[in-house]
Amino acid sequence: MTLPRTIVVGTDFSEPAEVATRYAIELATKLDASVHLVFGWMMPATATPMELPAIGPLYDELAEDAQRAMAATTERHRNQQVPVDGAVIFADARDAIASQAVKLNAELVVVGTHGRRGLRRAVMGSVAEAIVRSAPCPVLVVR
Repeated sequence: MTLPRTIVVGTDFSEPAEVATRYAIELATKLDASVHLVFGWMMPATATPMELPAIGPLYDELAEDAQRAMAATTERHRNQQVPVDGAVIFADARDAIASQAVKLNAELVVVGTHGRRGLRRAVMGSVAEAIVRSAPCPVLVVR
């Protein structure tokens, strides 16, 4: 087994994702690894054909917001010891993180968890759990 040199971190810019990012960067510092942040997002497919013209500007605004959030996050975590970059991918977060791990030949994926339980977890699902099931490499879930 080799130690990770490429670490993919799933983020939704929440506090649990921030904790996971800090953990991954600290680990990367010790392992001389790089960190690649990934934010996957999708527009809900609930629009009727008459609403479609209004969705274009909303999509553009959400995409710009996501890019700004990623730029701010990567800048905040940039340091001289660990290369940090970020990607915003228009796809379900689970798919975006797994596909980016494949693309980068990552040896580790790090994700945070909101720690939902019971009905909230059943309704909202668990992105972290889905990534554990689909990632092509080991996954570290940080709480």
